[in-house]
Amino acid sequence: MDDYRRIADRIAADITGGRLRPGQRLPPQRVFARRRGIAPSTAGRVYAELVRRGLVVGEVGRGTFVRATAPDGQPGIALTEAAGAPLVNLELNYPSVPGQAELLAPALTSLLRPDALGQALRPAPAAGTPAAREAVAALLAGSGLRAGPERILFTGNARQAIAATLAALVRPGGRVGVEPLTYPLVKEIAARLGLVLVPLAADAEGPLPEAVAAAHRGAPLSALYLQPALHNPTSRTIGAGRLRELADCVHRLGTPVVEDRIWAFLDTGGTPPLAALAPGLVHLVDSLSKRVAPGLTVGFAVVPEDRVEAVARAVRSGGWSAGSFALEAAVRWLGDGTVDRLVAAKRQDARRRQRLVAEKLAGFAVRSDPAAYFAWWELPAPWRADTFTAAARSHGIAVTPGTAFCVDPSRTPDAVRLGLGSVSESRLARALETLAAVARDEAAGR
Repeated sequence: MDDYRRIADRIAADITGGRLRPGQRLPPQRVFARRRGIAPSTAGRVYAELVRRGLVVGEVGRGTFVRATAPDGQPGIALTEAAGAPLVNLELNYPSVPGQAELLAPALTSLLRPDALGQALRPAPAAGTPAAREAVAALLAGSGLRAGPERILFTGNARQAIAATLAALVRPGGRVGVEPLTYPLVKEIAARLGLVLVPLAADAEGPLPEAVAAAHRGAPLSALYLQPALHNPTSRTIGAGRLRELADCVHRLGTPVVEDRIWAFLDTGGTPPLAALAPGLVHLVDSLSKRVAPGLTVGFAVVPEDRVEAVARAVRSGGWSAGSFALEAAVRWLGDGTVDRLVAAKRQDARRRQRLVAEKLAGFAVRSDPAAYFAWWELPAPWRADTFTAAARSHGIAVTPGTAFCVDPSRTPDAVRLGLGSVSESRLARALETLAAVARDEAAGR
């Protein structure tokens, strides 16, 4: 029967027409069923259909709420931005520093000669070029990973490197262990590849090795996806002791790992990558876009020797190879010290922005790291992530609700992630002041 769909259509029309507002709680299913004169099972199907359409979110023990954003991530029809004001986007995180273009330009001069340009415009294989492999191997050596150049593969960006490694490791229907809060695009990649994400219990130090083992006993895990350094969104970095425990655990289980090191360049703590402790199992993924510029879309993966061809096949089949021009530019910037200078500048920039967070959000529960370009704000009651996201957007500020990172939809955190790197420091300061005022007003009952 399609009766439940017709009822869902009417509720959807109320949402898109603004009669049901973002953050508004729907009645409990039994109450909804009684009011509509339908069976409780039909009410359950109506609510499930609304969830499937991305119009509402259900939270165990709390109820079902109208989402603050539409399924495509754009503001819902009931939301409005501050009139005439450009959106301050704290969802994106593309760090840039003054003088960046001037630093990058000189190395490209030789690349623009017709002979060099002709070579740089040819297709590149998954293995890149010998010069690119040597340059990335030298870059990684600075973090404590001695990776043979023959183990390095290249993709168009880091997301493609993650997709390629997961596609090579896990068959459709396979289980991938992840942290309870994880990179949202990994959720999308898993959905496209038909993978099942399994949230692993964690504490303040990171995933618990015993939780990995327990999940594997329940049904074998085909792989793990972890962000040990400056975890997105919480900024947590796993300490050396826990890393060794995790390395021992995956060795015992024989479980391969995809280690995401996208933000690790900001961490000056010296903790080695997990790939250095378990090189036969860990597939390290990184890129140059955060270090250099978002337009430089070069990702790379360091994979175990016996997995190089399997991952290379996944790169080729997905059409995910890096462009030769980007590889040639990267080799020059890595070789002449440009990347090192940009990394140093961005480390200072991130710390200045974190000081703004500490100042403007003083008194709130904010989890972050002085080196990170993002902060995880655990909202004061009675705020929920969706309603705060809607309120922020009504003031012309975009933030990411915690639901975007949550693997288990029944455990949605009342938190938002603030991306700090894509706006000027002055705009960031004003935005943080506005968000603090919004949070205080609601918490005070105004």
